[in-house]
Amino acid sequence: NQRRYYECYLNGDASSKMTKDQIELLNKVGFEWERCRKPWEKSYEELVRFVDKFGHTRVPQNFLPNPSLGRWVDTQRQGYIKKLKGNASSSLKKNRIQLLNKIGFEWRHEPS
Repeated sequence: NQRRYYECYLNGDASSKMTKDQIELLNKVGFEWERCRKPWEKSYEELVRFVDKFGHTRVPQNFLPNPSLGRWVDTQRQGYIKKLKGNASSSLKKNRIQLLNKIGFEWRHEPS
């Protein structure tokens, strides 16, 4: 339940039973928020490495070292646009948007 409450807290859900103090206490005792590394986090880490190497988030759809990364980046952009339009089918969560913003993610990119 702690992980679920934490996710609600991160997404700004007012019904979350998790408080900032509880999060800090759980962090102090080394609570593992993720049970295992999930595919989204893996792709995010790959994007961070791409940014470190190339200095931007404009991963080509056909990026030969990792074609799935280009598709993943496009999926994040599509999810963000859906979220802006109020589409409930967007699975892009607030904390993920914040992580992407942190590395300078370009939400609107037109391929050249």
